Amino acid sequence: MAAVTVRRAEFDSPFVLELIGELNAELSARYPEEGANHFRLAAGEVAPGHGAFLIAFLDGSAVGCGAVRLIEDGAAEIKRMYTRPAVRGCGVGASLLAALEVEARSLGASRLVLETGDR
Repeated sequence: MAAVTVRRAEFDSPFVLELIGELNAELSARYPEEGANHFRLAAGEVAPGHGAFLIAFLDGSAVGCGAVRLIEDGAAEIKRMYTRPAVRGCGVGASLLAALEVEARSLGASRLVLETGDR
């Protein structure tokens, strides 16, 4: 199996927009009730010095994404984690999370939080 590579991406890049679109569709299907989803992450929150948006690649294809943003002194939040269904179980999520942890440490965070649903 090819290695997963993870790198920073601009928030408005085609890879990011495509993966976020897939993530939003999956969340909307999983949580269809009105007001259940709050898809919010601004470009400034993942700008250098404030956070990062990362894309995971497998065999040269973009297959996952995730972001980290500072939320207070010493704390950061993981946002918009997603791995395409076809490659789930292949280590993409673990690679993304490890890279996001490195980014969080570089921002001075010693604590990470993740908001997630129960489904």
